[in-house]
Amino acid sequence: MVFTEIEYEALGPIRIIRLNRPEKRNCIGPTTHEELIEAWRRFRDDDEALVAIMTGAGDKAFCAGGDLEAGLTLVPSSAEEIAAHDRGERPGILGPSRWTDIYKPVIAAVNGVAYAGGLEWACFADIRIAEEHASFGVTCRRWNIGLADGGSQRLPRIIGMGRAMELILTGRVISAHEALAMGLANEVVAKGHSLTRAMDLATFLCALPQPAMRSDKEAAVRGFGQPLAEGLRIEAECFNRSIHHEETREGLRRFLQRDHPDRRVGEPNQTPGLVRDQGGK
Repeated sequence: MVFTEIEYEALGPIRIIRLNRPEKRNCIGPTTHEELIEAWRRFRDDDEALVAIMTGAGDKAFCAGGDLEAGLTLVPSSAEEIAAHDRGERPGILGPSRWTDIYKPVIAAVNGVAYAGGLEWACFADIRIAEEHASFGVTCRRWNIGLADGGSQRLPRIIGMGRAMELILTGRVISAHEALAMGLANEVVAKGHSLTRAMDLATFLCALPQPAMRSDKEAAVRGFGQPLAEGLRIEAECFNRSIHHEETREGLRRFLQRDHPDRRVGEPNQTPGLVRDQGGK
């Protein structure tokens, strides 16, 4: 597929998926929908791709949601399509938002408004880096358009049911700093710096052993909302899949032989926030 409304950029093991309709505030139309499905499939299935960053072109919008000029062409209309959508046999309305099996890290570089479906795509990410001029809101509330790309499910999981219901019911728009205060944004950066910060974070994630990171994400995603016993069963399943990996044996060797950056005197810590004594132990 030749992309015309998104950009798919490979920078080493990092993939940037950029909505590229700045004149439409990066709204998602039928073509964008199909291109997003292909882009996320490429990322998911590419063994060389370790971290994805989603962002928008320009400096005004991450994504302002679905392209309302497309009308109802984005939604299932026949009885057969509605039934298939209800059964979870379709990827989503605005791209593959219903996919829940991408266990590689995903970062959203929110470089402007994230409204309606754009907010839902920000919630699709594991980590959200928001620029100081960004804003978030379920603005589709005013048009009698419901959430269809995970917002009613992911937003409460991120910020809690009470705060999520306020945003979902009222459609109130919040600033980047309010999003940070309620836990929707993980970090706020200066205008124009979200992609740079996301790249720094992605580079760090790529440097870590991947198997346990992915199995831990899988356990967290699959276990969330389950009874504790079931969550612990899922955790055990994921742990047992990763613990016998070759990278675990290498990690134990490095730890026991003090052969890793956090133990090297004179070199910066590779574990964020780690406090190391002056002896480097």
